[in-house]
Amino acid sequence: MSKKILIVTGDAVEALEVFYPYYRCLEEGYDVTIASPAVKKLHTVVHDFIEGMETFVEKPAYDLKSHAAFTDISPEEFDGLIIPGGRAPEYIRMNEAVTPIISHFFRENKPVGAICHAAQLLTVIPELMQGREYTAYPSCRPDVLACGAKYIDEQIHIHQNLVSGQAWPDLPGFMREFLSLLK
Repeated sequence: MSKKILIVTGDAVEALEVFYPYYRCLEEGYDVTIASPAVKKLHTVVHDFIEGMETFVEKPAYDLKSHAAFTDISPEEFDGLIIPGGRAPEYIRMNEAVTPIISHFFRENKPVGAICHAAQLLTVIPELMQGREYTAYPSCRPDVLACGAKYIDEQIHIHQNLVSGQAWPDLPGFMREFLSLLK
């Protein structure tokens, strides 16, 4: 039986951070479900860097249809969870249905991949992040620390069932480590 992977996201997800894991998991033969606050066409974005600018810029990217709403997800049916970054984590963390989903994967010690701004979503489960180690986009360091975790300044970090990455350039190593945990 094929492994089932859940990707939780929403509008303004960083395009590379959702498409790369989605297609990579499909390539492995896994059954992948993209869940968002409602079933809809998601509007992804590209975060890029311009010389001389102190932060990234955001541009519209491709559209991507989600398969399920958070309220339709039974996390016990899935073997692994991926949380892409972008601006989506900032607002989907306010959705009450997402907290039990994420909590399940940590309580059951199932593989979780969190990249870039995904750290903002992990703040909804501080009781499960206490004492954990992970990396994230450097500006998310306060979010990591605020939920009692230790920020690790590395491109990719593995701690227990959590694979974390700083940003989209780290996707090859991030996915290699996530897939390794999944197997």
